[in-house]
Amino acid sequence: MHDHYSHEEHSNSSDVLRDIVIGMSDGLTVPFALAAGLSGAVDNTSLIVIAGLAEVAAGSIAMGLGGYLAGQTEVDHYNAELKREYDEVENLPEKEKEEVREFFEGLGLSKEVQEKAVQELTKDKDVWVEFMMKHELGLERPDEKRARKSAFNIALSYIVGGLVPLSPYFFTDNTLKGLKVSAIITLICLFIFGYYKSTMTGVAPIQGGLKVMFIGALAASAAFVIARLIEGH
Repeated sequence: MHDHYSHEEHSNSSDVLRDIVIGMSDGLTVPFALAAGLSGAVDNTSLIVIAGLAEVAAGSIAMGLGGYLAGQTEVDHYNAELKREYDEVENLPEKEKEEVREFFEGLGLSKEVQEKAVQELTKDKDVWVEFMMKHELGLERPDEKRARKSAFNIALSYIVGGLVPLSPYFFTDNTLKGLKVSAIITLICLFIFGYYKSTMTGVAPIQGGLKVMFIGALAASAAFVIARLIEGH
């Protein structure tokens, strides 16, 4: 019971961290690139703030919806496979029993123990089906509320990340000054974010931090240069 609870707690924590990574990475990068691009084309911090906030709102909704659909798809897939497995247990019991027997055989159990295990397991249809879902298909029952939780976590992370590069423009009328401060703050945050993300994925933290920071800097620089070129024409 304790192990099951620990597994669920660990799984939930991993899901939340994954959502934060997805939302925060785009939230820091996309509004930063947008603000940089606008800074290269206009001299109006109010316009940059308005456009930036509109992007953060739209981006958080789009990212949240993507997270919701991904979570719902997982639930729908599990339920479809569950229905199919119940049908097979009902209509092809001997075939399904043979698959259970093969699993226990793979564990190295004797024929006698295999037969006892198969007979015991297949007494309860629900237990039988759940066993097949887990060990034949490799599917764990997903959290029915996961889609909503994922949507909220991703959207909120996107908003928090998106406000970081926009915040300097709230306190200055000079777009280039705002961009400089925004670049410093955002690149530091991207490095920290990349560093901790790398510690979770097993990548060298310093290398991971620099990589994420470089991607953000490249996106913002490209947006700024392109905007300047267009504005110059």
